[in-house]
Amino acid sequence: QVQLVESGGGLVQAGGSLRLTCKASGRIASIASMGWYRLAPGDQRELVASISYNNIPLYANSAEGRFTISRDNAKNTVYLQMNSLKPEDTAVYYCRYSAYTVVWGQGIQVTVSP
Repeated sequence: QVQLVESGGGLVQAGGSLRLTCKASGRIASIASMGWYRLAPGDQRELVASISYNNIPLYANSAEGRFTISRDNAKNTVYLQMNSLKPEDTAVYYCRYSAYTVVWGQGIQVTVSP
């Protein structure tokens, strides 16, 4: 069984940066893809960025050019570097693991003030 723990969220002013970290533990499949999703009030959960087991990233249009996803397989950790943050980036961010099963983290709040 896989468990995910997110960290690094918080409050930041517009234009600032945050780095989210997701640490996976348990039986990690070598083919697992990892991703970050977010859920804002009144919206549906949406993909922010994902990265395949062989380090191919995929970004939502809203994240392209501002966010960078990366992973350290030796540490079973995925990162989301978020730069030039905007108030509309405010949401709960969820880490997602996908291999033979899908596992979600508990979510972490990111708040961007104007």
